[in-house]
Amino acid sequence: MAIATNSAPTATIAEGTGRRNYTFPFILVTCLFFLWGMAHNLDSILIPHLKKACQLNNRQSTLVDTAVFLAYFLMAIPAGVLLKRLGYKVSIIVGLVTFAAGAFLFLPAASARSYGLFLLALFIIGCGLTILETTANPYAAILGDPAKSTQRLNLAASFNGLAAMVAPIIGTNLILSGKEYSEQALAAMSETARNAYLTQEAAAVKMPYFVLGCILLLVAVLFYFISLPEVKAEEQEPSQGGGFFAVLKHKHLLWGVIAQFFYVGAQVCVTSFFIRMAKQGASVDEKTAGYYLGVYGLLFMAGRFVGTALLKYVSSQKLLSIYAVAAILLCAVAVFGDGAYVIYALGGLGFFMSIMFPTIFSLGIAGLGDDTKPGSSWLVMSIVGGAIIPYIMGTVIDMQGDATQAGYVVPLVCFVVVLYFGLSGYKINKNMQHA
Repeated sequence: MAIATNSAPTATIAEGTGRRNYTFPFILVTCLFFLWGMAHNLDSILIPHLKKACQLNNRQSTLVDTAVFLAYFLMAIPAGVLLKRLGYKVSIIVGLVTFAAGAFLFLPAASARSYGLFLLALFIIGCGLTILETTANPYAAILGDPAKSTQRLNLAASFNGLAAMVAPIIGTNLILSGKEYSEQALAAMSETARNAYLTQEAAAVKMPYFVLGCILLLVAVLFYFISLPEVKAEEQEPSQGGGFFAVLKHKHLLWGVIAQFFYVGAQVCVTSFFIRMAKQGASVDEKTAGYYLGVYGLLFMAGRFVGTALLKYVSSQKLLSIYAVAAILLCAVAVFGDGAYVIYALGGLGFFMSIMFPTIFSLGIAGLGDDTKPGSSWLVMSIVGGAIIPYIMGTVIDMQGDATQAGYVVPLVCFVVVLYFGLSGYKINKNMQHA
């Protein structure tokens, strides 16, 4: 999930750098969008895999999401401070090395079959991703003609969407074994056979994450040696906006933060439980479910392009409301449906969720004026919903006797909140705007 940028970049290419060709630096920065997209979308494979390898219940397995998104919440402000002090190039290198350190930590975690160590590795990865996203979004925007900054940022972000399709396919082939045993079958095994099976399952993550770590270090080396454009901050007048908490006096921002919290939680719920849902609701094996997850990623990416085109003819709040209604209905189909209808519903959710994050973001900061920056910070920090809502969904599933379909009531409720924001919560308090 890319952290959205809310306005024109507050930095420009320094004078004196001349008319340079920024193509190669931009390609490297675009690679970052793909890499963090891979990390996020591999989690959807990792969650059911670690549930099996580490013998977890549904609630415990969602701590994968908690570790990553908690890192985003805790690192959002420090990452901004790091960027201000060290600059774009050094911050990107720090983010890549941190990301790589977390990936390499998967090796001892797999050898020890330690879920706690896996969670530490994921938290470190999340810290690296936060630094990269905080740095790469504005840097992609300033690498070239200022008039085309939005176009460059959207182009770079499209590779994040590409990762949503590629990562599940790679993860399915390299991580998921397709070997599944019931609790009764595992209990019937000898201790030696059972441990050998679980150790083999845990070891499946070693090679993919080792290769990922090596690629990250290689990209970090490229950034170290390449000459990047100098960047200077634009001089700005002192902000006349309110304090960090005072900005929540804007009711549409407050509802935007709430809607974003529930939306991100819903998106993570859908992807994290996708494989288990496809297995249970449509009776497919885990590898087939993994490939369907790749199709879901393709539909998510397609939804971004279609939604962007529709916004030329439909207001953002109306389109958000229409998509939220569709998502609510599809969740209902996922809960009560059977067979292929469940797969269709999950794929449809990918399509209709696609425009929600950026649309909620833009509606939430509309008309804030000098309060835009602290308002944006609240909207970014609200993605902590991805750490909390999936845990609630896992708890519901466990309480219902491992009934994954019943758990999809949780994202359904989340989309109801998004619908309210699209219908009413987005409205700007005119009296507050002109206060």
